[in-house]
Order: sequence, then C-alpha cells, then structure tokens
Amino acid sequence: MQPDLDILHLSNETMKLRVHSDTETELIEQCRKGRRKAQQSLYDRFSGLMLAVCSRYIADRSEAEDVMISGFVKVFSKLDQFKHEGSFEGWIRRIMVNESLSYIRKNKAMYLEVDIDEAHREPDYAVLDNHLHAEDLMKLIAQLPTGYRTVFNMYAIEGFSHKEIAEDLGISENTSKSQLSRARALLQKNLLQTEKALNKN
Repeated sequence: MQPDLDILHLSNETMKLRVHSDTETELIEQCRKGRRKAQQSLYDRFSGLMLAVCSRYIADRSEAEDVMISGFVKVFSKLDQFKHEGSFEGWIRRIMVNESLSYIRKNKAMYLEVDIDEAHREPDYAVLDNHLHAEDLMKLIAQLPTGYRTVFNMYAIEGFSHKEIAEDLGISENTSKSQLSRARALLQKNLLQTEKALNKN
C-alpha cells in the first residue's frame, strides 16, 4: 500500500511549524533569562525586517538604525509582557512602530494639516505598467512629507484604523483621513511621473 503523500506533506509542514514555534518559544525564554547569545540570535533573526519597518517612517538610514536599536532595547526589557498571543514578530513590529513614532514626535515637524479637503480619488494603479517594482514604490513612499508618510504607512501598510492613528499621533480622525488622502494623491502623481520616465528609456 502506497503512503498518502498529501498526508505526509501536511505532516511535515505541521512538524516544521511546531519545531519553529518551539524554537522561538525557547529563544524567548532564554532571552528573558538574560542570555546574551540568545539575545544576539533574536536580534539577528529580526533586525533586517525591523530596520525596514523603521526606515519606512524615518528616511535617514542611520537614524532609522538608531531607532531600531532603541526598539530592541525595549523588546528585551518588555519580553515578560509578551503572552504568546498572536505572532511574536507582530509584537516586535508594534514596538518598532511606536519607537519610530516617538522619534518623529520628538525630532521632526510633521506638518499635519488640521482641515480635511474634499477626498482625492484612490490612485488608479491599473494605469501603470509592471515596470514599477515594490522597491520603487517604497522609495516613492519614503519621499512623501513626514506627516503624509507616517499616516500612509500606519494605515496602508501596518493596518491601523484612523481611530488608532489619531490616538497614537495625538490628532483627530479627520486629520488622519486628510493626511492619507493627500498622501495618496501625491503618491499617485509621483507614480505616474516615474512610469513616464521609465517608458522614455
């Protein structure tokens, strides 16, 4: 009798997930005990991804790295607060976002508009060719004014609601909606300009 390959495949995938989960749980426990090697392993595992998160909010790479390192200090000091509910990566990401927002509030003028204009239409990405890759799009997002970029990242990439954004930034929900609307309009303009430049080459 031939073995059911689908069942074996599922079994292997389940086993991999279980091993990963057990390894991550053990790594967290070792970090809670202050084991330096475990802390380095955790940093090595997540630092690249978390630098990308911080860089979406802070354009200067060296400043983003400083914020990321500060964020990891908080990660290690708050590990007891992680209750293994939801993903550990998501928990770290939220700390990095909060650390980035804190940095912006302390060091950057966000120029948040207090009024809300007539909503701009949603960017029509269907008019763009496939020449524009995700990396190019992220570069354009990084070029948005600080306030626009912050709200756009929180809403479109991190999945925050306008209510959550308003609470985190100390602004009204209407201001958050206005910033997002203007960010989208400016992003669409820049996307179309980039696409035209690519078509000329």
